[in-house]
Amino acid sequence: MGVRGLVFLAFPLHPAGRPGTDRAAHLEEIRIPMLFIQGTRDELASLDLLRPIVALLGSRAALHLLQDADHSFHVPARSGLTDAEVLAAALDNLSDWVDRTCDSIRS
Repeated sequence: MGVRGLVFLAFPLHPAGRPGTDRAAHLEEIRIPMLFIQGTRDELASLDLLRPIVALLGSRAALHLLQDADHSFHVPARSGLTDAEVLAAALDNLSDWVDRTCDSIRS
């Protein structure tokens, strides 16, 4: 279908307060590159659960963390960052990943 990669912005791995990995079971079947952009305070994706899933996917998957960001990529004022800065960092990472992914597909 021409899809060259998938980007997950705040992948909802589980409901808030109910950690689990059932929602990720299908990811092993995906054979194209994947990028997960997640906030470190995302209550819908415990990093203790998400990191091993991304590792299991091997070179097909990459994880980019947004420090102090929640599921909506909002950061508290105490983080020293603004929401706009966090979104810019997410988009920069996404753009770099797309460039690298497209380059590797073309090679």
